[in-house]
This record gives sequence, structure tokens and C-alpha cells, in this order.
Amino acid sequence: ENPCPHRMSSEPPLDLLSLTPEALGAALGEYFAARRQPSYRAAQVKRWVYEGLVPSIDDMTDLPVSERVALKEHFTLSEPEEARVEISSDGTVKHLWRLSDGELIESVLIPTDKRTTLCISSQAGCAMGCTFCATGWGGFDRQLTSGEIVSQYRASRRWVKEHDQAPITNIVYMGMGEPLSNRQAVHASLSILNTGYGVGARRITVSTVGVVPGILELAARPEQFRLALSLHAPHTDLRASLIPLEKRYPLPEVLDALREFEQAGGQRITFEYTMIRDVNDDPMLIPALADLAREVRAFVNLIPFNPIPNQDWKPSSPSRIREFAEGLKSRGVEAAVRETRGRDIDAACGQLRAHTLVQIDRGTPT
Repeated sequence: ENPCPHRMSSEPPLDLLSLTPEALGAALGEYFAARRQPSYRAAQVKRWVYEGLVPSIDDMTDLPVSERVALKEHFTLSEPEEARVEISSDGTVKHLWRLSDGELIESVLIPTDKRTTLCISSQAGCAMGCTFCATGWGGFDRQLTSGEIVSQYRASRRWVKEHDQAPITNIVYMGMGEPLSNRQAVHASLSILNTGYGVGARRITVSTVGVVPGILELAARPEQFRLALSLHAPHTDLRASLIPLEKRYPLPEVLDALREFEQAGGQRITFEYTMIRDVNDDPMLIPALADLAREVRAFVNLIPFNPIPNQDWKPSSPSRIREFAEGLKSRGVEAAVRETRGRDIDAACGQLRAHTLVQIDRGTPT
């Protein structure tokens, strides 16, 4: 007798972490009903997924052993393996996770006095090819599933608890990959983190280099997730030299989409602006940058460039970065200089994975 008659035996197991709470409840309810198990079994599994944060079905200890064995035939719980962890002198923690197929992805824990921010990846690698980014240098391998995105949060929550670190308060999709090029999985993961794990929408920020259809889809959602645009230049020509996607979605189109996002419900927009010496830090750019920010009431994060493999650029000088910050503020734009974190552990996006891939190519143990 097939214990789950609505599921063909040839179908791959469903990943518990990839399902929204509503879909998970429905799938488990149907499964346990087919096995003639009490209805509360579904609630037990959901508690282990969302509250217990267990790394495997075997750890769901209030289920009979026979039910755990049967559950594993129909469902999986895809947790990453900790391939490498590096802890900076400033408290920043970078994880290199190995997925079930061997792919490597990164997440970063960034503690401050008031909160701990988790930076998560949405792709294994990135296809955007931005010239200042180590992830792009490493190339694109594949999309992550919603469960693989969510699993970084679960594993990181367990890590901070085991190491007596402050709990995670904020999540940013600013790790490896372009989130809005993986929209189906990212949208599902947003719902799972928000409704399954109780992370407030205003505490979750999605970053993009300007994928216009994705910005519009995010604007249409009822939740007030936040949005960060990797701007890095206020003019189309200069931006195209840094971000190839500018040719497909030029700044005027991106700004139209940002206006729609901003008008949809008051979610704050942030402009990320990496300061690269003699590339995009001419003070003559300040007025244009301020004009763009004022159009959508954006906050501007000025970020000192973090060196990457195969690129000899340098960060702008501290005085030049201050000049940009003061110039923006004098024009009525909120701006801040992002403190460089984890420089001693390759904490910038894609750096640890890139250096690890180089070591693997050379046959050096990781």
C-alpha cells in the first residue's frame, strides 16, 4: 500500500524547507492522513522546522522512529554542510557552506551594538559580471532553491546560539548572486522567512543591480520588504562600465521601477555606492547622485571598495568618501559610510568562495 497515494513513487522527495508554511501544512496533512496518523503529526513536524530548527528529520524526536523513517522517503530537509568558517577580529563571521551537490555558497554574520545582520546568498555564483565584485569573478553555477536560501538562516541561527552570539535581527539578500534573477525561489524564501520564522518584512532587505521586472514584482507584494539598489554610478555610461546589466535596464527605467516601489507602501530604498578610487569618486558626481536619491527618497550607503582577485582597483581615500557623504547631506540626502567589516577574513561578497576555488584549482587543501 502506497503510504501517500497522491504522490508517485518516482517523484523526488519534497524539501520541507522549500515550502511556504501554508503549503507545508497542506502537504504534511495529506501525507499523515494517508498514513492514518493523527492530524497533530503535521503540527509536530512544522514545529521542528520553524521553532526547533533541527538539521535533519532524524532529530524530530517526538515522532516515532517508524514515522521518521517513513517521512524521509517522501520529504527531505536540505541543510548545508559547514565547509569553512572564519571569524574576524571585529566579530564578523563568514560561513562557506557546501550544498548537497558540492556547490559552495557564502553567508556572513555582521554584529553591531544593537543588532546582528545576516547576509545570505541567492545563487551559487553570479552571472551579472559586475567588475568590482568577487562573486562575478567566480562565475555562475546555478540558482539556489528557496530551501537552500532559508537553510542559511536556520544554520546561522543555530551557530549564533551555540557560540553565545547575539541573535539575528536583520536579513539582507546581499550575498552571492542577483536575487531578482532567481525570483521564484527568492519570493518563496521571503514568505517562508516572514511567516514561518517570524522575521519582520521591514527587517528583510533585497538587493539588486537593477532587474526591473523583479523590482516591480517586489513592489506588488503586500509585505513591506526593503529594497537596496546597487547603484555605484549616477550616470548611465559610467554605470554600464561597472554593471553590464545597465545596458539592458538603463537607469531611467530602473528609476521608474523604484518610484513604483516607493509609492507602493513606504518601504525604504537604499542606494549602495561602492567608492572606487579614480573610477566613480569624482566630486563632480555628487550632485547627480543626490538628484537620483531625492527622486525616490533613497538613503545612500557609501562603501569603501574591497579588493578582489584579478582587479587592481583601490578604495577611495577616507577624505574623498567623507566629501561624498557631506556633499549628499548638504543636498538633503541621508547618507552614511559603511564601516568596512571582516577585511581580515575575506568577508566581502564572494571573496572567500573565490579564494577557495583558486585553492581547489591549484590542488591546495581548503
